[in-house]
Amino acid sequence: MAMKKLKKSEMLRRGQVEHVRAERNVLAEVHSPYVVKLYYSFQDEEYLYLVMEYLPGGDMMTLLMRKDILSDVETQFYIAETVLAIEAIHKHSYIHRDIKPDNLLLTSEGHVKLSDFGLCKPVDVQALPSLSEGEEYSDPSSLPTHSQRSQLEQLHHWQQNRRQLAFSTVGTPDYIAPEVLLKKGYGMESLGAIMFEMMIGYPPFYSDDPLTTCRKIVNWRMYLRFPDEIQIAPAAKDLIQRLMCDVEDRLGTGGVQDIKDHPFFAGVQWHSLHCSPSPCVPRVDHELDTQNFEHFDEDTSSSQSQSGPKPRQVKADPNFIGYTYKNWEAVQPSDADVGQVVLKKKAVSRPSLQAVQNSLQQLGVSGQ
Repeated sequence: MAMKKLKKSEMLRRGQVEHVRAERNVLAEVHSPYVVKLYYSFQDEEYLYLVMEYLPGGDMMTLLMRKDILSDVETQFYIAETVLAIEAIHKHSYIHRDIKPDNLLLTSEGHVKLSDFGLCKPVDVQALPSLSEGEEYSDPSSLPTHSQRSQLEQLHHWQQNRRQLAFSTVGTPDYIAPEVLLKKGYGMESLGAIMFEMMIGYPPFYSDDPLTTCRKIVNWRMYLRFPDEIQIAPAAKDLIQRLMCDVEDRLGTGGVQDIKDHPFFAGVQWHSLHCSPSPCVPRVDHELDTQNFEHFDEDTSSSQSQSGPKPRQVKADPNFIGYTYKNWEAVQPSDADVGQVVLKKKAVSRPSLQAVQNSLQQLGVSGQ
């Protein structure tokens, strides 16, 4: 299992309470082979916790860093599975506003699962200067320097900076739709940006700083260009262009089926895609293998600052009441797990709410 830990005070400070609730809700409600599975959510006085399935295949960002560019077959497979992930959450009336390669996790078989539904580290759009369509640079010398770079130079520059941008405090805006920045809503633009990167090697509006990237996204008509050095299939180019356009003309605005019907996906078996072999199977030596993820030193600053153990009294925070969740079906032991003990064919006896709360209190966490 993998556990995500969110500091309550930080979520409150950044106004992320509703986003945190949305993430917990969508993970609890959506049951799809293309969405990360949630097992438990709980809290203590200081943190919120999400316990999810562990996916040892890494993420799409790592795959792109290793391969640089994906083939048409690989791109078709991964974009198709991402479409199905988006469709799954749309059926539950949710829209993911932060779809990007690092939120596309990979199973040990190389299949996509969408994650990170809480916008816990978004680009701080509120802090950006006002942006408007048609805004241009008054000084030609202020134009982005990378407009003079070749495709290979741009690819090299992106590879040097992408990991740092992804884990910065502001995040990367490269996959944000223009209508998000213009505060007009949002659509399927992110899918087109990811597809562009898969086939070209870098995002379509990549710049040296986030603000310039945001300006280029808003003025996409001026900056959406395909480099001459790389030739991609006409159907692939058409799909990207039909995803990265005005929202009223965008493919998928009327429903995901419009995207599925595009010629780029000819031959895709949508109903059985999750059973099909992946074109890129990651190396996974065992179920807890972490070789497909970046390794970071643990942040022990918070634990070092504590002079001793805190009392285990948990104060109920009204902002996070009802956060606790348990996926009863997912955590039900199998025959193998219980040593081939045959379970009686009767309804599983679930503990009372009071019993669950008592157990959580013994562990020092809240049952809210």
